[in-house]
Amino acid sequence: MRRCLIIEDDAENARYIANGFRELGYFTAISRDGLDGLQRLAGESWDIIILDRMLPNDVDGLSLLTTLRSLGKQTPVLMLSALSATDERVRGLKAGCDDYLAKPFSFAELAARVEALLRRAGNPEPVQTLQLADLKANLVTRSVERAGQPIALQPREFRLLVTLLMHQQQVVTRTMLLESVWDYRFDPQTNVIDVQISRLRNKIDQGFTPALIHTVRGVGYIMSTRPPGDSGTDETPDGDAGA
Repeated sequence: MRRCLIIEDDAENARYIANGFRELGYFTAISRDGLDGLQRLAGESWDIIILDRMLPNDVDGLSLLTTLRSLGKQTPVLMLSALSATDERVRGLKAGCDDYLAKPFSFAELAARVEALLRRAGNPEPVQTLQLADLKANLVTRSVERAGQPIALQPREFRLLVTLLMHQQQVVTRTMLLESVWDYRFDPQTNVIDVQISRLRNKIDQGFTPALIHTVRGVGYIMSTRPPGDSGTDETPDGDAGA
């Protein structure tokens, strides 16, 4: 699955872009400012970066891009900007962006430009199916089956399952789930995750062996064919999973 980092301070625009690429089978994440974007770029691997030209605080789009290239990272970058003048486009390209798209834009054009950049970079086609044991999730048709039996999931349940499958055999924290599935950059202090995990378990694990979704008390969840062999794992109801 291709990984797309969106560095955009406009929350509505960022969600619009992220949701569009998720529907195309991408893993997406959002950074609201340049500093957070730099931290994610330094610590994680991305296939494509969609970068807003005008960012708040001290690290704007051009500064971030210059720093990124100075670190030797050649990840394709598409820059978005309300500044459409030719000299602004030239500044962006000279700073190291691979393409420049003026706002407002159509998502279809944005997606086409991103695909062109990925082809140019020689990135392989995205993975279409995620699998663990007899569970399969098709990212293109958004269909799920286990042991050959189709399983109907709501859009949020599907996103939750895909996030867990992408990190199978690894603990996925509640913070990671809030950001990846709900686009929250804060903890809403509700049991929204527990409720959705419980619903997903009822569809994915009930009536099948082995159970694949396991709770790690006080931390999050792990998707595996067997629960982790430590005392931190709790297979009691999700309401005990901690805040």
